[in-house]
Amino acid sequence: MTNTMTYRGYVASMTFDAEDKIIVGRVLDVDDIISFHGESILEFEANFHAVVDDYIAACESLGSEPEKPASGTSLNKWAEEASSAASRRSAGARAQRAKSNPSPKQTRSGLRSGRAA
Repeated sequence: MTNTMTYRGYVASMTFDAEDKIIVGRVLDVDDIISFHGESILEFEANFHAVVDDYIAACESLGSEPEKPASGTSLNKWAEEASSAASRRSAGARAQRAKSNPSPKQTRSGLRSGRAA
């Protein structure tokens, strides 16, 4: 079960607060803190739409661009993918060097067989 909701490209988390009996939401993947709540799914959704619309309107009235939601890729996931890609490139480069520069052992044996012929 996914505990998120999407509106206009923004994604909000949904967490139930049992003590207050409300659903608490926070807009994810933006640096600004945008939070809201609702006592029902319908109220939660309406409030989510309202805070996103208000955020965009506030940014426009201040003359700044509203922050676009991040791709959703966590920093850890991005680092893992970047590290894996670098590792593959490094392994490919080593293999290419090995093909174009044979090791001294391979060169010596090649020379010996060439002399014997």
